[in-house]
Amino acid sequence: MEVPQKPEMAHMTLDCIGLYCPTPVLKTREEIDKLSVGDILEVLADDPAAKEDIKAWAKRTGHKLLSIEKTNDGIRFLIQKMK
Repeated sequence: MEVPQKPEMAHMTLDCIGLYCPTPVLKTREEIDKLSVGDILEVLADDPAAKEDIKAWAKRTGHKLLSIEKTNDGIRFLIQKMK
């Protein structure tokens, strides 16, 4: 599957700006459960710990972390639901 380059190409966007560990990971888990297999969740976060936390969570749960991008507001993740 091609990685979307624009936020509107993600199936859902989760805004975690202003939230800190462990909230971004907990909310990511809740939102990805609402998606279908193959769908892509965009997560926006500004907690410095979110980068490692979401990487570890995706690996542990079997979802595919398509990209991590630094933005003006923090970090943008694209995660594909794999199961």
